Amino acid sequence: MKDTIKKGMALGLGLAVASKEQAQKMMDDLVKKGEMTRQESKEFMNDALKKGEEKQTEMDSMMHERMAKMLSDLNVATKEEVKRLEHRIVELENQLNKPE
Repeated sequence: MKDTIKKGMALGLGLAVASKEQAQKMMDDLVKKGEMTRQESKEFMNDALKKGEEKQTEMDSMMHERMAKMLSDLNVATKEEVKRLEHRIVELENQLNKPE
């Protein structure tokens, strides 16, 4: 499942890079045609990148919430729960090994 998620994220990143390159090419063409200044092009790209980063942060948060809910629904133990159980096992083993 992790591999599928990683592949999906890599695909998304690849699409984002390709989209950025296409957008930059389009902006360069508009500048060449005189329909946009270099400064306007730069501001547009910076704004688009900022919005993209904000959306990425939103999506990361949403994915994290959905994964946590899915794991909870499946009754999968969290790292903290496993560590607590491991600690409890050590305590119980120590009690069993104590001379009386």
